[in-house]
Amino acid sequence: MSRVGRHPIALPEKVSVVIDGQEVTVKGPLGSLSRKIESKYVTARIDDGHVFVERSSEIKEAKAAHGLYRQLIANMISGVVTPFSKTLVVSGVGYRAAVQGNKLVLNIGYSHPVEMPLPEGIKAEAKESDDKDKKALLVVVSGIDKEAVGQFAASVKAKRPVEPYHGYGIHYSDEVVIRKEGKTSGKK
Repeated sequence: MSRVGRHPIALPEKVSVVIDGQEVTVKGPLGSLSRKIESKYVTARIDDGHVFVERSSEIKEAKAAHGLYRQLIANMISGVVTPFSKTLVVSGVGYRAAVQGNKLVLNIGYSHPVEMPLPEGIKAEAKESDDKDKKALLVVVSGIDKEAVGQFAASVKAKRPVEPYHGYGIHYSDEVVIRKEGKTSGKK
């Protein structure tokens, strides 16, 4: 069996799961999420306060889908209780970020500000870091859908990839930025 797929998912209080054929709907205190199980080999059922994801075959595609859909449903259940968040660090001379209405506005070295509309259910916050040694600007993206949070954070990061010599650009707070050494004089 799939090591991830065989584990049951416990339902916390205030969370309800409705399974209608291949459609799984999760409702909790922070909102509601729905996902269709696209695999013909995987089904889900509720039993005794737990959600079980089962597969009907032992072929490779069924095993992969088993673990995938179990984790997707687990992320939906945990997202309606506690929101997911990604923290991005914006570093560079004159770089700024602000949330204006339903848009994230980035001044990241281009001739114009980059405006990114926030998707449905996604919140963004721009703030200064608490670290006194390094002054950096942080953008915190949060929401109940882990996939949407990760996708929006990745699209923000893609607007200005980190430059390896000075470290200017946008990167995740837990990402290690590998810096390159600059040119040397050539004298030995």
